[in-house]
Amino acid sequence: MVQCSHKYRAYPTDAQAKLLAQTFGCARFVWNHILDWRSKEYSLNGTRINYTKSAAKLTEIKQEFAWLYDVSNVALQQALRNQDRAFSNFFAKRGKYPAFKSKHDKQSIRLMSNAFRIKGGKLFIAKSDEPLAFVQSRPLPEKINSLTISKDAAGRYFVAFQGEEDKSLLPVNDKSIGIDLGLSHFAVTSDGEKIEAPKIFRKHEAKLARYQRALSRKQKGSNNRNRARRKVARLHAKIADTRNDFLHKLSTSIIRENQTVSVEDLNVVGLQKNHRLAKSIADASWSEFVRQLEYKSAWYGRTFVKISRWYPSSQICSSCGHREGKKALSVREWTCPECGSIHDRDINAAININTVGRTEINGCQI
Repeated sequence: MVQCSHKYRAYPTDAQAKLLAQTFGCARFVWNHILDWRSKEYSLNGTRINYTKSAAKLTEIKQEFAWLYDVSNVALQQALRNQDRAFSNFFAKRGKYPAFKSKHDKQSIRLMSNAFRIKGGKLFIAKSDEPLAFVQSRPLPEKINSLTISKDAAGRYFVAFQGEEDKSLLPVNDKSIGIDLGLSHFAVTSDGEKIEAPKIFRKHEAKLARYQRALSRKQKGSNNRNRARRKVARLHAKIADTRNDFLHKLSTSIIRENQTVSVEDLNVVGLQKNHRLAKSIADASWSEFVRQLEYKSAWYGRTFVKISRWYPSSQICSSCGHREGKKALSVREWTCPECGSIHDRDINAAININTVGRTEINGCQI
């Protein structure tokens, strides 16, 4: 059994949309109120507040703000659990300090199994008597533990079921592949295939800039500004959805066809400090692509290898192993002075990555 999350588009009724808006607002209020309290306690007294103390504080808050009783208490408790996890990540240096939430950003609530039920293929949530409609585009997880309901900045609703399910292992084969990630080509494989970079943000950049200029001219708080804000949000959503679709299709195809997948462990944060390339690197979403390859490998019984970012994959001849030395990015082809082989820079790097990946699997380090 593996942990998974299946996300579906939801279409609440007007009454359900009102209930969800109220629940989003209450969860956001509780998050911000407790975050302010925890921050002050730590800065003034050095006291770290845990979930138990936060839950006790929530009980006090509900006495003062009776309208918090109008929504599911589970959603409010889970907001505190999420905040407690965010603080744990911050103190463990795995994340940033928790931020206050805004009603203009993405809204979400999490419900545990005692706050929703699925009956006859229909979803019922706490405080609502009618089913919440959603498009079941694929089967639900076999064992559902929790549910996240969200509304993005473009006004779309989603339900995501978190749970466990069995994944059928793919048939074992003897194919291995090395992948060199780049900008001119999104990926170059050791098989010699060059996958074009979709450059999704770049294709919509001019249109997005036009929408954002129109938004900046609208009066704050006006209906015109809200409509302009939604146009910007919808275009951002389109860019994100298109990019995600590309990444998922490509990563799934690679995992299905190869037993071993090797990629470089790129320092994306460091690379983005180059302001000339930062926008293109962010548009490529290398980190998300590598993340997908990693968890899909674990799901389907494949072997995933990350090669050290310091390995000179572009400097070594994949034919004889001679190390030529560092080359400028403008050098796309080079000839090995030792054996005379002519190399495409990216294909050669991908072949070296594949070789190192297979070597590490066999227990040898390079």
